[in-house]
Amino acid sequence: MQQRTLGQQGLTVSAMGYGAMGLHLAYGPGDEQEGIAAIRRAYELGVTFFDTAELYGWGANERAVGKAVKDFRDDVVIATKFGFTRSYGFDSRPEHIREVVDNSLRYLGVDTIDVLYQHRVDPAVPIEDVAGTVKEFVDAGKVRYFGLSEAGPETIRKAHAVQPVSVLQTEYSLFERDVERLFPALDELGIGFVAYSPLGRGFITGAARPAAEYDATDMRRNDARWQPGNYERNVDAVRRLGDLAAAKGATVAQLALAWLLAQGEHIVPIPGTRSAARVEENTAAAGLELTDADLAAVREILPAGGFGARYHEAALPTWV
Repeated sequence: MQQRTLGQQGLTVSAMGYGAMGLHLAYGPGDEQEGIAAIRRAYELGVTFFDTAELYGWGANERAVGKAVKDFRDDVVIATKFGFTRSYGFDSRPEHIREVVDNSLRYLGVDTIDVLYQHRVDPAVPIEDVAGTVKEFVDAGKVRYFGLSEAGPETIRKAHAVQPVSVLQTEYSLFERDVERLFPALDELGIGFVAYSPLGRGFITGAARPAAEYDATDMRRNDARWQPGNYERNVDAVRRLGDLAAAKGATVAQLALAWLLAQGEHIVPIPGTRSAARVEENTAAAGLELTDADLAAVREILPAGGFGARYHEAALPTWV
């Protein structure tokens, strides 16, 4: 698979990554062993970038990722994150970062974390203190690269001045385009971008169902894009995208992932799935070439993204 470079510090990963969150969080009950098999299949297909976090099961997800990649750990890049409390508040105090990093190293079963993200900006802790703490781990060889998630340009600049930021991770898909306004700052600073929820939390796979049909523990049950009114408009958009994809011999998910890859060489999507078959479908998107006419047709169908906000207003990250 094609490789892409994120940032200017040497971080190189496969053009398509894998997001492990759904094995333990937000998408209803799942089979961990099935998820581990999906990760291993991703590696067989050339994926070398695997994303997890403390938040995803408070150690369970990191353990599963560590177990899945154990036999080929030196061939892959593992990213994890700090910054949440168990009550879903923020905590990026230096002492808390140190505690989380020690836990993550143990859960993953590794000596070094390849990419360490601040999961969400903590307004109570200066970002310079956060970056300085991560720098300690980089200098000690316990962390290789520093990343931020859902951060704005001022925050990124301040962090970057203390410890170079290799990558920003934020939601980005055909349904969610707001982050594009941050790209000029990333280009200026030489920072890569990782797109989470690149398939609109599964809506852009063509398998979406009305909100009420999802398990009570599934975030899509309350997601605005699945609610009456928005749901029907999004289904229609995905249908039209599916027609475009079919004309190219591809699935709608492959079209959506290829569209992301076409937005810039600094972008790597991390679709998540518990299914090895879906992994095969997603990774094949790395070989799908979209023409200017294809990109124009996509813009005509979804000129500004999907219908419905990505989070409730109270949970929407503020980019500063």
